[in-house]
Amino acid sequence: MLLEAWTAGWALCRGTPPPVVVPEGYRIDVGLPGHLTRYVLPTHVPELAARLTAPGTWLKICAESPALDERWQVQAPEYLMSTRLTTEAPTCPPEYELEVITTGALIHATITHHGELAARGQAALAQKHAVFDQVITEPQHQRRGLGTTVMQALGRAAHHGGARTGVLVATADGLALYSRLGWVLASPVTAARLCARGCPELRADPPPG
Repeated sequence: MLLEAWTAGWALCRGTPPPVVVPEGYRIDVGLPGHLTRYVLPTHVPELAARLTAPGTWLKICAESPALDERWQVQAPEYLMSTRLTTEAPTCPPEYELEVITTGALIHATITHHGELAARGQAALAQKHAVFDQVITEPQHQRRGLGTTVMQALGRAAHHGGARTGVLVATADGLALYSRLGWVLASPVTAARLCARGCPELRADPPPG
């Protein structure tokens, strides 16, 4: 259920077509250079990984260090996490301004400092879940608790929108932060890109925190 919600919410956040259910899990037709198609899988399916051939295909596998051949460029470890949403009001430092805008199933939270963007994030409502995505604090504004404020603001707005469970996929740094905020690890996630010979290194998705 968490993986299904995360897949649907990620597609909403990124403006892609809805996920397609396939025998192995879910497929999202992203259609971007270097990120044509994404497969989100509850377990590693070696047969699927072996038969995929198009460079720019991505796998997101709920498994730690699955066996993939040399065509796959494995990214840094990621972690599927969840939390129970509450209506706790966000706390924002007085010198910053928080704005939360809900448009349909999408929630955007931004924090500015004298008109300059300091932090931002978004969440998508997927049934009773809210999928948090691209929560980022600008370097010059880090270590002021702004990421936590964005998470609180998104969670509160999502709860008002009917969601009761928050879902996200975190980096290793995000794992530590979100654990302190009460998020619980559901599964390790391995991300890998099918790479043409000689293709450059490519970062994984922007960190959610």
